[in-house]
Amino acid sequence: MLAAYACDPAHSRGRRFAQAPALGRTEYQRDRDRIVHCSAFRRLVYKTQVFLNHEGDLFRTRLTHSLEVAQLGRSMARSLGLNEDLVEAIALAHDLGHTPFGHAGQDALNECMAPFGGFEHNLQSLRVVDQLEERYPQFDGLNLTFETREGVLKHCSRIHAEEIEAGEPDGVGHRFLRGTQPSLEAQLCNLADEIAYNAHDIDDGVRSGLITLDQLQQVALFDDFRRQSLAEFAHLQDQAAGRRLLYESIRRMLGAQVHDVIAATSRALRQAAPHSADEVRQMPALVQFGEEMGTKSLVLKHFLLHQLYRHPRVLQTTGQAREMLRALFNAYRAHPQEMQPRFVARFYALQGVSDGAEGAARVIADYIAGMTDRFATREHERLMKSDLLVESSSSVFGAP
Repeated sequence: MLAAYACDPAHSRGRRFAQAPALGRTEYQRDRDRIVHCSAFRRLVYKTQVFLNHEGDLFRTRLTHSLEVAQLGRSMARSLGLNEDLVEAIALAHDLGHTPFGHAGQDALNECMAPFGGFEHNLQSLRVVDQLEERYPQFDGLNLTFETREGVLKHCSRIHAEEIEAGEPDGVGHRFLRGTQPSLEAQLCNLADEIAYNAHDIDDGVRSGLITLDQLQQVALFDDFRRQSLAEFAHLQDQAAGRRLLYESIRRMLGAQVHDVIAATSRALRQAAPHSADEVRQMPALVQFGEEMGTKSLVLKHFLLHQLYRHPRVLQTTGQAREMLRALFNAYRAHPQEMQPRFVARFYALQGVSDGAEGAARVIADYIAGMTDRFATREHERLMKSDLLVESSSSVFGAP
């Protein structure tokens, strides 16, 4: 049963290319299925979350992260009367545009693309589902519904929003120009994303040895549940039970955050009393933490930033990854024929076209962003052996 303020697939704003309804599936179920079957989704299994893909078999990847976001999002959506299928579709697609090597890869590609409009993974995720997937004879991309695409585009600069608006008036870029909100389902995915990565980065951080349970006692959001776990299960104090203590603490922390979001959002919805999904878009953000939980969550994020994401070992490996992607970008600019054939064709089709240099650089960015960690590593090794990386470093293109 959907609440009045939920997105109803029967009243979707539709797809960019009209299609007959699918038998036995709603429009949002159809979106989810298209996402799960696309190439970009499969590549997420070999893309870094925090730790590089080869560093351990049990560390999260972009794929496992997306699945955890979908699980948390669906749980909260059901309690709030929101559309679970739409939440799942957004969650599964939200990281499709991420580069190899996590945020380090995004930073490197953004530097390389600085003269050509920059690079942002949320915008790239929309680009993947709108243009880059090649599965259908009638159109490029996956032709997803407006509501799913709206949720995928989590952030967007004004310049890029204006570009989207020019090609799609009153489309998914419109709200960034008008200061309005996306659907509740999209808002919920944003918060589910935060809850998921905070929890699993604790798990992966402890597993890696970069952070410890003793350090985490500084973080109230985690330590409150560590203490609760020990009070109920005293045997977890034993050093050999450390993993069980970690898991139990994280499990309780996740549960508390989920219940807090449900309670705080329910209060906000009662006060705002929206009668439709369109009314929600004209209101301030309604999916939220309670004040206390929001503060504690920020403290946890600050802890992870300084103790995990900026740990010397993480910075060393991500620094190497940034250098690798910069080298690949310069090599493909100097030797575009080294890309896969369909990207080579796109690259040369832009020669002599107005803004062709920007378009050609975007083709290279599309190619690199679609790589997995291990494919990028293999390409770097291949080009290095052929001396093309050495040549491109002193080419007329130079360092971006």
